[in-house]
Amino acid sequence: MATSPALTAPAPAVHTARALRTLYFVRTAFSAVWVALVLTFVKTSPLVTGALLLLYPAWDVLATIGDIRANRGTGTSLAPQYVNIGVGTLTTLAVALALRRGVPQVLVVFGVWAVLTGLIQLLLGLRRRHLNGQWPMMLSGAQSMLAGVLFVVQAHDPAKGLADVAGYSAVGAVYFLLAALRLRKPAQQPTV
Repeated sequence: MATSPALTAPAPAVHTARALRTLYFVRTAFSAVWVALVLTFVKTSPLVTGALLLLYPAWDVLATIGDIRANRGTGTSLAPQYVNIGVGTLTTLAVALALRRGVPQVLVVFGVWAVLTGLIQLLLGLRRRHLNGQWPMMLSGAQSMLAGVLFVVQAHDPAKGLADVAGYSAVGAVYFLLAALRLRKPAQQPTV
């Protein structure tokens, strides 16, 4: 008896697509709220803005843990995600130190972080092409690397500031939303 291709979808791939889709929606929502808060407080409360700047890479670490859970048991190496956790943890510490020195140093830290995590995201997107919906992640990784270089190069430009980091996060949120929407079809396949 022949079975329908839709009914023979590998359960781990469907589970991974569903989990990543949920994670991407959560990341989109977090980024939208974070951007709104940064733009609200950037000119009025250095303390709240500093806390938000510390929160962002720390949140990325937590989201990466969610990514690891979504990909556990798929047979793919989780090394890039573990590297991302290390990079995010070091970035959180570096932001804490940079906040004491000023906005240019914070922009440099965010720039280096954006380049490193962008590369990881690009590589993960390339590796997950089979899930469909990963082109936004590949574009986001490339854009992140470019934005990171610009943060570093323009860190001492008085016209640049923390609102640029919020803009960077907003663009990232759009990419996560697009990726979540693109994962709709693989996530809806029945498992056997």
